[in-house]
Amino acid sequence: MNDTDPDSATPAPRDWAALAADIANWGRECGFQAVGISDTELSTEEGHLLRWLAAGRHGAMDYMARHGTARARPAELVPGTVRVISARMNYWPEAADAGDVIADGHSAYIARYALGRDYHKVLRARLQRLADRIQREVGDFGYRVFTDSAPVLEVALAAKAGLGWRGKHTLLLTRDMGSYFFLGEIYTNLPLPVTDPQTSHCGTCTECIGACPTGAIVAPYELDARRCISYLTIELPGSIPENLRTLIGNRVYGCDDCQLACPWNRFARVADERDFHAVRHGLDRASLVALFAWTEEEFRTRMEGSAIRRIGFERWSRNLAVGLGNAPRSSEVIAALERRASDPSPLVREHVAWALARHQ
Repeated sequence: MNDTDPDSATPAPRDWAALAADIANWGRECGFQAVGISDTELSTEEGHLLRWLAAGRHGAMDYMARHGTARARPAELVPGTVRVISARMNYWPEAADAGDVIADGHSAYIARYALGRDYHKVLRARLQRLADRIQREVGDFGYRVFTDSAPVLEVALAAKAGLGWRGKHTLLLTRDMGSYFFLGEIYTNLPLPVTDPQTSHCGTCTECIGACPTGAIVAPYELDARRCISYLTIELPGSIPENLRTLIGNRVYGCDDCQLACPWNRFARVADERDFHAVRHGLDRASLVALFAWTEEEFRTRMEGSAIRRIGFERWSRNLAVGLGNAPRSSEVIAALERRASDPSPLVREHVAWALARHQ
């Protein structure tokens, strides 16, 4: 899948409005629920980004600061870009009830987006298919495909492209499907007409803010990643702060609480894409003890093709140890922890020791 530098091919004049309508239709044929087009002006979002970084709310995600303003300047990231085609794809799976799993302290809760195949692979393939379809129509044109693979302000771009509005939990929201979807982009030099943005429909609701277990949504539209369970269980490479461990509960990979609380998600639909359904080793309601018994080889084999594999066995084990520390006390839980009390990883040993101390 080779992208073409947007600065390398000059588009020929044509009926751009008709092409934009065709792109939206082709996007749906590729499996996206919606496709929109935005310009590249993100100065307001750039200001928010710089203040967020200055406050240190990105935590250990150094790449956020390393890319600096390129995140908010598409034409700087990819020279020649004049438009961004944004697409969204639903991921809500056919799986065990999320609320029931969170309430069951013996079960491991995994964010619903990660139960199926790695979304990076699925979305990138679909976006490339859309780019190829555009190329068959217009000939060579400049473009680059992104799926969470570069410093892109995808929510801001999607909102500008009319795919929804930014909710108070900072995720994109829609009235007809809630927020359970992935976003992807095609940066291009095609001067397409932009899509009208949607208005916000959060009103006075603050359900998402109150639902966050760790208080990571510090104000409407403001997230402190350092307290976010998704950050703590996926992005953070080292020790999870002790004051946050008990608040994590049994969430061992990501967190959906702010989305589960959002009233708009009552309109969410099960994904059409079968790759996103819960087909991997019963991960939609697996027990903490069973998962903690996996060897590193089992983890790598069973998580092949899954986004979870990206965090590695050490972080996976760290997270499970925290979940077991928060689980109801039982001989089975204690035995599972004791079996790994001398784990080769100092990080895992630390969290196992903390968990065992919780059950004394």
